[in-house]
Amino acid sequence: GIVVVLTARRAEKLEALADTIESNGGTALVVPADMTEEDDLRSLVETVTDELGRIDILVNNAGFGLYGSVEETPMEDARYQFEVNMFGLAHLTQLVLPTMRERGYGKIINISSMGGEVWTPMGAWYHATKHALEGWSDCLRYEVAPHGIDVVVIEPGSIKTEWSSIVVDGLLERSGSGPYAEMATELAETTREAASDGSDPQVVANAIRKAVRARNPNARYAIGQYAKPLIAARRFGGDRVYDRVVDFMV
Repeated sequence: GIVVVLTARRAEKLEALADTIESNGGTALVVPADMTEEDDLRSLVETVTDELGRIDILVNNAGFGLYGSVEETPMEDARYQFEVNMFGLAHLTQLVLPTMRERGYGKIINISSMGGEVWTPMGAWYHATKHALEGWSDCLRYEVAPHGIDVVVIEPGSIKTEWSSIVVDGLLERSGSGPYAEMATELAETTREAASDGSDPQVVANAIRKAVRARNPNARYAIGQYAKPLIAARRFGGDRVYDRVVDFMV
């Protein structure tokens, strides 16, 4: 019963997903856009508003994992990581908030990561974006609550997607042959193993659906392989315990 608007850079993947939605009796609208391009975001919101009249729910799912040692990661790469994982979704949120606020209803669902509450070696810039998203979402949730708008953070653990292969390729390219090569190689192997043991992406879809349907959704949903135990280890065990967990993993 919900019209789903699909947006991303790769239009061919959106079309395939739209076909799946419609073959199951749903309705989908495809509007390709680059999250780092301001004009694309403005055009996206205008197109959807003109076509459908309003935007009730925004799911901010765009993101990727940039891994490599802090020393060897170019600042240009680090800035792009923030543009995609943080600033793009923040701007899109700004664009949809006025109409949600005027109508007194809306839901903003931000796909963070268990990496927004924990950390892994060589992922400083990725974790920086996810920790930033967590704090940003908390502030936003409080600000917009009086206007009938809910803000939800979803924290996936290891999920079987392209994410891990992108992480490994970038990690080895930046740090696979320098002073951090041993750590990078071990982490690449651990990442591959975790990905093969990861949860099906459906668990994320289920969490989104739960948040959409809930009258009073939780502020956070930690879901998928490793998410709850690793977050608990950091939260209740403290840094020293969590450091030992990382030693065991890597």
